[in-house]
Amino acid sequence: MSHAPAGTEPAQPPPGDDHAFFGQPRGLMTLSGLEVWERFSFLGMQAILVLFFADKVSNDGLGMDPGTAASVSAAYGTLVYLVSVAGGWLADRILGSYRAVLYGGILIACGHYAMAVPTATMTWVGLGLISAGTGLLKPNVASMVGKLYRTEDQRRDAGFALYYMGINIGAFAGPLVTGWLGDHAGWHWGFSAAAFGMTLGLIQYVAGRRHLAGRKHTAEYALAPGPMRRAVLVIVGGIVVAALVATALALAGWLTMDRFVDLLTLVSVIAPVVYFAVMFRSPRVTPEERGRLRPYVVLFLASVVFNFILFQAYSTMMLLASTNARTEIFGFHFPASWYASALGAFEVALAPVVAAVWVRMGPRQPHVSNKIAIGVILGGLSFLLMVIPTSGHSGETYRMAAWWIVGSYLLLGLGDILLETSGMSATTKLAPQAFASQTMALWFLSLALANGIQAQIVKLYGEVSNPAYFGVNGAIAVAAGVAVIAAAPWLKRTMHPVH
Repeated sequence: MSHAPAGTEPAQPPPGDDHAFFGQPRGLMTLSGLEVWERFSFLGMQAILVLFFADKVSNDGLGMDPGTAASVSAAYGTLVYLVSVAGGWLADRILGSYRAVLYGGILIACGHYAMAVPTATMTWVGLGLISAGTGLLKPNVASMVGKLYRTEDQRRDAGFALYYMGINIGAFAGPLVTGWLGDHAGWHWGFSAAAFGMTLGLIQYVAGRRHLAGRKHTAEYALAPGPMRRAVLVIVGGIVVAALVATALALAGWLTMDRFVDLLTLVSVIAPVVYFAVMFRSPRVTPEERGRLRPYVVLFLASVVFNFILFQAYSTMMLLASTNARTEIFGFHFPASWYASALGAFEVALAPVVAAVWVRMGPRQPHVSNKIAIGVILGGLSFLLMVIPTSGHSGETYRMAAWWIVGSYLLLGLGDILLETSGMSATTKLAPQAFASQTMALWFLSLALANGIQAQIVKLYGEVSNPAYFGVNGAIAVAAGVAVIAAAPWLKRTMHPVH
């Protein structure tokens, strides 16, 4: 791929003047296309990961008990989103958004190819590469979507809804392909399909780069040459030292899997506290920007609560589906991992409806905080629904009808559209200018914290009754959503002019 010299990039319409893609900027098609394949690979792999961890060694699995499998899967998610903080900083200060996304995609593809190799060592190497790559790619793609619009452009929320629909086309297709391959050909064939999908995504991204508002090959807030060289040396040196220390501790028997999970949970709690403190105290953040960060803390916590529920669609819900749910509808039998595709299918179907509603309502649409609150409540209801079919039944002989889990995923999918699209859109509007990509990374850090908490809580799965597990977690989420609605007057006032 050749880079155009500085100052020779092809002209493009300024933000707000481009309506080539269903009334949205053409760059939205490029970024949505990338996310289709990134989610195809990421969630396709995620749908079979916990089942692979829990499967017998004789079946080419890793032989973990269900609680441990869910905990390790959540810890992997924690690592993915923790790295996104570094990804946002690298984009802002060193790489620029375009290159950060490109290099992240390359690392993700390499990680999936590594996981296609049927050895435990390559599995962990692959997960490490995917974590690093996703941390570079995810916050910066969403930030690039925000750059396609002026702040006052009322198409923004609708644009993010369409972008999220693209994401969920991949979320729908990925588990279908990897799940079938995992069930019929072996887990590592499923991982191979994920690798192929990410490769297609990279090709599409490079081909459409001329339509992107963030396609410059330099960082917007780049470090001076001297500090940049020192930063690169520190980053590379830190990675090497961390790898050597981790290897030594593992060989000495101290760094066990349980301790590593606990460490990630601890970091996921500390990191957002430190990061918010840095942003509040930064001299580059104006008093007006600092005022808009305060309500953002509430949105951040709402995201944590919702995503704690959402991510279990790929852990405890997958385990429940594989042991206590029927895997046939109208006489058609399917792999348990296909349930994960229901979530993507609902989001593909519902995202354009939500986008159309917001466009039609225009300035009369609900405030972003209420959209997020409703999403949290729907997430809690999706877990409360599971109390009904799991009550009065125990053991692995009982099989609930498939419609229970499908119904749960319907509620969860609608909640996800409301919360994530509104949350990402609000993040791009509330972000201090000097921390644009990093604030989006902070939104993804809420996902790290959700996974970090999940990594501990899911250990109770199988230790307490299913009605108690799903009922208590669901009730907490509903209560959190109601609390955000109660805080709506303050949120509307402090988030002004964000609607």
